[in-house]
Amino acid sequence: MRSWQAAPASDRRTQVLTELIGHIGSPRFGPAVLDGLQELVPAASWSVYRLGAQPALFLSAARGVPDTTRDCWRAYLSGPHRGDRSFVQASDAVDHAPLLCHLTADEAPEEHRTKVYEAHGMAERVSVAQTQEDGGVFAINFYRHGHQRAFSDAALDSFGALAPALLALVRKHMALARPDGSAVAEVSAPDMDARLRNLCPALTERERAVCVRLLRGMTQDGIASDLGLALPTVKTYRNRAFARLGIHFRNELFARVLSA
Repeated sequence: MRSWQAAPASDRRTQVLTELIGHIGSPRFGPAVLDGLQELVPAASWSVYRLGAQPALFLSAARGVPDTTRDCWRAYLSGPHRGDRSFVQASDAVDHAPLLCHLTADEAPEEHRTKVYEAHGMAERVSVAQTQEDGGVFAINFYRHGHQRAFSDAALDSFGALAPALLALVRKHMALARPDGSAVAEVSAPDMDARLRNLCPALTERERAVCVRLLRGMTQDGIASDLGLALPTVKTYRNRAFARLGIHFRNELFARVLSA
């Protein structure tokens, strides 16, 4: 038998990834990504979203500036997303290969630049995007704000090297993340219903009722019994609601409602 001590990683990129693995599934993951990448990719905010028929913001955080990431997302969906050609090549990528994208505010179309970048003090974006099976685009974005120096070639190189691993880490975090039970308990059922109505006015009363019960921790069998519905009907309402909200998992529902 042989034994020896593991040597710590000497490469900063490897160190960052090792540190981030420890935050997967925790509420600290979003801020930890920004903190961990500061030395390599000094961004002040970041976001993870899906574009396409069912756009959705999954993760976002800010560092050293007010967190306006959700305001940016809403501004983006108010019109600029229709003229954003940044991720067109990702849609055409063979075998859903990840695409790197670098955009400065000056390069963005006027509406995009005004509503998203200038309105929120952002100056530059570097992204990795990947096409999903349904044709949507999944993107991880890091933003330089006006008070920061432009991303250097070294920063862009580091981002490119880290991008495939970041995609895997973010997807795993989204799959494992669980809502804070105490935070859920503090939100009443009527408040949850109101938040759902504000998030997506297209949700029907039954779809909201199913979502509220999911948020309260009920199983689909329990929801069927509570609402006097057949289990397949509950599943149909659940699937329709998730499609309207642009989500796939229950933890995404918690995240959307708790942040609304």
